[in-house]
Amino acid sequence: MADIHQLWVAAILGIVEGLTEFLPVSSTGHMIIVGHLLGFEGQKAETFEVVIQLGSILAVVVMFWRRLFGLIGIRFGEVKHEGIGSGHLTLIHILLGMVPAVVVGLAFHDQIKTLFNPINVMYALVVGGVLLLAAEFFKPKQPKAVGIDDITYRQAFMIGCFQCLALWPGFSRSGATISGGMLMGVSRYAASEFSFILAVPMMIGATGLDLYKSIGFLTMEDFPMFAVGFITAFVVAMIAIKVFLELIKRISFVSFAIYRFILAAVVYTIFM
Repeated sequence: MADIHQLWVAAILGIVEGLTEFLPVSSTGHMIIVGHLLGFEGQKAETFEVVIQLGSILAVVVMFWRRLFGLIGIRFGEVKHEGIGSGHLTLIHILLGMVPAVVVGLAFHDQIKTLFNPINVMYALVVGGVLLLAAEFFKPKQPKAVGIDDITYRQAFMIGCFQCLALWPGFSRSGATISGGMLMGVSRYAASEFSFILAVPMMIGATGLDLYKSIGFLTMEDFPMFAVGFITAFVVAMIAIKVFLELIKRISFVSFAIYRFILAAVVYTIFM
């Protein structure tokens, strides 16, 4: 029965991960909160929460595979140009977007792990919500980068700097990068697409590092649980990405900020 219980926990967390990974509400924060409520905590839980994010990342690969292969010079037909200029998104943009968080993440990996608890998530939800509001109210009236191919090297690097905020569990990687992009003059839609593509190498790297550090206490008995969480996150994320990209054409991020504040209040009521 304990094994069945673990598989149910994995499925629930997979659904939570798939729904929230690409929304600016923090998938990690939601999994920490839900995991705590389900009694699933500790080193294995922290590793599980990182590993099943690969399921969501696989969904990005499936949806943006032409663009991703094009970044490394492998072309399957013509990739649609998205922008008003003559520029193109390149691998350099992705590398510039990765560097800040990679450097900070490697330098403070152990310290970051100590932040994985509901109280720190609560504070991150509030601060991240404030950033979303700032992005909506202080973004340029006319974006300089309308499409993803309009993004400059400087904008890519600055988005990468904002991504460092997402090392704080509960802040939201997509929330930090999309808000940062908007403040740097990138349209909400283009910033979202760039955030999704940037997530692929970032999460693969983070998962690889976490698995390497966790290899000592993971066993083959953990495989079914990890597999269920991975597959569930992949299927749900495929749906969530399509819905989100349509949703942001119609609504602002104010509603997501309000949701974050409400969730933070709930966390305060339960855990304080």
